[in-house]
Amino acid sequence: MILALLPEVGVGTIRLGMSAGEAVGAARELGFASSYSPDLGEVPGQVLCEHGGSGTSLTLGFTKGALTDIHLYRFRVEDADVTVVLDGLDVFRTTSEELLERLAERGHAVEQNDSGVDTLPELKMILSNESSFEYPMDEEGDPIHFDYVLVTSVDFGPRGD
Repeated sequence: MILALLPEVGVGTIRLGMSAGEAVGAARELGFASSYSPDLGEVPGQVLCEHGGSGTSLTLGFTKGALTDIHLYRFRVEDADVTVVLDGLDVFRTTSEELLERLAERGHAVEQNDSGVDTLPELKMILSNESSFEYPMDEEGDPIHFDYVLVTSVDFGPRGD
C-alpha cells in the first residue's frame, strides 16, 4: 500500500473536509478498520483507524463535523508493505535527517527543534520521531526515522522556540 501525503488535501483518498462517514469509508477502502459507525448519528472529535497487518494507524480529527487533521503513525512491522510518500520521498524509511535535507533542497521551509518535532509550515504538516514504540535507533539511542506525521488544514501560528 502506498499512502501519498497531500499537503492541505489529505492522505491517499482520505480528504480533509470529508464528513466522518466519508473519511472512515475512505480509510476502510485502504484496509484500515475502525469501530466508528456513522449510523449512530454521533459527530466524533476523533476516530482511530488501524491497519491490522502492518500496525499502521490513523487518527482522524474532526471540527464541526469536517475532517481537519489526519495523524498517521508509522507501521510497527518493519517489513510491512506500506510506503508513505511526500514529494516522492519515503517518509518513514528515509532517515529523519536526510528527509528534512531533501525537503529543504526542494524548496520546502523546514522548522526543526530539539524535541524531535519538526514542522513544514507552508505544507501544514508536522513530522515527529519521539514514539514509545521500539523502532530502529542509532548508536546514541535516538530514532532513525520519523514515526508520525500530521496533515492538517489548520494554519500553524508563530512558534515560540
